[in-house]
Amino acid sequence: MSHPAAPPVSLTRHLLEAQRAGQVSADLRLLIEVVARACKQISIAVGKGALGGVLGDAGTGNVQGEAQKKLDVLSNEILLEANAWGGHLAGLASEEMDHSQPIPDVYPRGNYLLLFDPLDGSSNIDVNVSVGTIFSVLRCPDGVTEPRDEHFLQPGTAQVAAGYCVYGPSTMLVLTIGHGTHAFTLDREVGSFMLTRRDIRIPEETREFAVNMSNQRFWEPPMQRYVADLLAGAEGPRGKDFNMRWVASMVADVHRILTRGGIFSYPLDAKCAAKGGRLRLMYEANPMALLVEQAGGAASTGRQRLLEVPPTQLHQRVPVFLGSRREVEAAVRYHLEHDAAQPQPQVA
Repeated sequence: MSHPAAPPVSLTRHLLEAQRAGQVSADLRLLIEVVARACKQISIAVGKGALGGVLGDAGTGNVQGEAQKKLDVLSNEILLEANAWGGHLAGLASEEMDHSQPIPDVYPRGNYLLLFDPLDGSSNIDVNVSVGTIFSVLRCPDGVTEPRDEHFLQPGTAQVAAGYCVYGPSTMLVLTIGHGTHAFTLDREVGSFMLTRRDIRIPEETREFAVNMSNQRFWEPPMQRYVADLLAGAEGPRGKDFNMRWVASMVADVHRILTRGGIFSYPLDAKCAAKGGRLRLMYEANPMALLVEQAGGAASTGRQRLLEVPPTQLHQRVPVFLGSRREVEAAVRYHLEHDAAQPQPQVA
């Protein structure tokens, strides 16, 4: 006798069941639903493309001195407005803003802090390649009613939730509340995110790597050697052939790794060394690291577990290696072996 198909599970139902299981508070559940609703609005704007008049540069720069796209600014405004009045947040911070913002006094305040990259990979938007939104949720420290930048400087291990929304052929929300990583696909007719992959597991081994090869001449020696060994293929020391994939949209690259495995690398190089790296710890590296670890993968700076990096500033940058556990461990090994072989300074 055939059994009836299980009814589809919406994001709301998934979070309610998690709340009943004691995995998430009511306020955190509602906060995630507000972020998901904002992502649906961004998805509509991204989907309209040129028809919505949202392509091209905004004529402004962000705190990193990067030119902003019109959709960067629009996505930032959508997330700010959606989260201002819900009553679940004490404050929020965006990659596009110089400083964090407390929730305005006219609205009730909650006990959480939200950080987000409103439109990751926006340089790809004009060529119709997948982009996304990344977010991270922290607890507001006890007794803090007016959160400032320093209250957001918590290590990645302190995150209570993290996720991203990828705006591709389908819009997908990938989420963790510390109990596995799950994927939800937006049903455009119904208007709801529906659970389509529960408890994602990243394969431990891989034959795929993602890196911007045009930066090769700027890399540190251990990264040069690591990638050279990957490219040497089956005849080289790694003993197998690797494929390279690079979308230049972190959300799209990480989504591929969560789907079928691989390693994503944005190592330290001579161009970004003075800044500490290319990717932002609080808005990109930490939330992605939590999602990857919850899916059985690993995330490192090349020398340290990413989630344990102590943040010192809101827009801090770090090197990033994340994905299939064994491959991340291999990349870290190249770096640590190189460091160990360096001559130690003589003590007078």
